[in-house]
Amino acid sequence: MPERIIQQATIPPNSGMAFELARGQHLRVSGTTIADFVAFNRHDLRERFDQARTKTYNSKIWISAGDVLMTKANNPLLAIVADTYADQGTHDLQKGMCSGRRFQRAADEGRLAEYYNRPIRPDDLPDHGCWENLSTALAPYGVPPEDVPSPFNLFQTLAIDPQTGRMANTNIRPRPGTYVEFRAEMDALVAISACPDLTVGGKAIDVLIFEPTAAPQAAVRSATRSQPG
Repeated sequence: MPERIIQQATIPPNSGMAFELARGQHLRVSGTTIADFVAFNRHDLRERFDQARTKTYNSKIWISAGDVLMTKANNPLLAIVADTYADQGTHDLQKGMCSGRRFQRAADEGRLAEYYNRPIRPDDLPDHGCWENLSTALAPYGVPPEDVPSPFNLFQTLAIDPQTGRMANTNIRPRPGTYVEFRAEMDALVAISACPDLTVGGKAIDVLIFEPTAAPQAAVRSATRSQPG
């Protein structure tokens, strides 16, 4: 159990929030829908989470407990210390963020059912998505929308064809009570969007920041040295 709770919050569907973490604090993200997740060095917001560096450092496209989120400068930003989604699906490091413009383009091209696995009427599309949610959450910190990095999409399980590389959304979503837990490897600024998740419908995301009573059980590799790539 947490030794000292720092902050608790619920992010309403299709909205976003930002959180500050001190090095060593833990962040637990719980939900039954997709959560778009980005992070920054709190003392230098130009240093931010990077999908490519993270995949290169961990040598995999699906990461879970024991893996590390890296910045573009090859510094460890957050370590994943627990992942109760691991026996249900995988998190995504390939895609970007949904947005109002993304929804409209899919509608204009007649591809809504292809992307979201179900019929959707253009009139039912939201006017914003995760890009707007994260941009709004980070605006008080002076992060412009164009500097919001491509996210770590929690609870978004993709089917990826190993021969063609083609990606397809799935309907796999977390069971109630599922969470991912991170440890801050540096003082960090994190922003999270509760995705509108047009495939199955958006829901709220719960966030808990705490200081643990003991070291986590999951073994996380040492990430003290920069990696080429």
